[in-house]
Amino acid sequence: MNLVERIGLATLHRIDPERSHDLSIMALERGLVPLPGRPHTSERLKSRLAGLDLANPVGLAAGYDKNARVIPALMRAGFGFIEVGAATPRPQPGNPKPRLFRLSADRAIINRFGFNNEGAEAIAARMSRRPNTYPAGIPVGLNIGANKDSQDKSRDFAAVVRVAGESADFLTVNVSSPNTEKLRDLQGATALAALLAGVIATRDALTRRPPVFVKIAPDLDDAALREIAAVALDTGVDGIIATNTTLSRDGITSPHATETGGLSGAPLMQRATRILARLSQQIDGRLPIIGVGGISSAEDAWQKLRAGASAVQIYSALIYQGFSMADRVAKELDERLERERMVLAELIGSGRQDWL
Repeated sequence: MNLVERIGLATLHRIDPERSHDLSIMALERGLVPLPGRPHTSERLKSRLAGLDLANPVGLAAGYDKNARVIPALMRAGFGFIEVGAATPRPQPGNPKPRLFRLSADRAIINRFGFNNEGAEAIAARMSRRPNTYPAGIPVGLNIGANKDSQDKSRDFAAVVRVAGESADFLTVNVSSPNTEKLRDLQGATALAALLAGVIATRDALTRRPPVFVKIAPDLDDAALREIAAVALDTGVDGIIATNTTLSRDGITSPHATETGGLSGAPLMQRATRILARLSQQIDGRLPIIGVGGISSAEDAWQKLRAGASAVQIYSALIYQGFSMADRVAKELDERLERERMVLAELIGSGRQDWL
């Protein structure tokens, strides 16, 4: 972390968390954030994920750039791939404020945003204007959700695909946010199968057909995981993202621990990685898994990959470490692969048994 980034983070942490988030977006828009420019890569790190070519396996999770405002800057931040959103068919303000809380002592955050966004049309328009010269090779995906007041949330997902699908390099079906009422009910086998069938049918009707991922919660038991794995394989999704935020507060000591919403950050690492490993065992290499939840270092990313992830995503740790984290994690992964005389493909799933 350089001096400019250190000062910037210290300043932002003196401000209300949501206002701080908005200011960071503005800083990226105006070119005020120091960025590496190109993602670190090597033959050891390169991979192909569901048809997407990744320079490195370190991605940005959804939730930071909800409205696709700073894609050009994020494409220069060192990530191997980026996910924006979540987008809903219609714009919505989300839940009442305050709805974002820093848990600094735990290196975590709690949010209950509730899919605040400007709607699929506005987001798709911005995505379609992203750079078509370097770094155009960095995949940019869209997280998709349902409006809070929708009477048929399954149809909302297909509606977003219809509007925004062709502007995205991949689509993530978000049925695991805890901040939209009854959304997690869609993780049940019957509901999920119907939802994914509708999304995939809508995707298949597009001229450009991006891969479809489904994002799951970290609070699932083994029976639910088995059902999700079976549905994912049967419906033909292209991958699974594990995991979203948790409702658990185990071990949390910060004053904001009692706030409602999804917890993310360092305390999620163990829970999310165990879910990832168990899911990897169920899938057994038939679909790629993107590991998310609690990554604060290259060691954490390494463990996600060992547990069965083909790639990883970070977000909450950026609040505490800044955007230089993405480049640092990619470089340290590469250095460790070189020391171990391995390539990424050899690392994936090599330590899954340790997490079961």
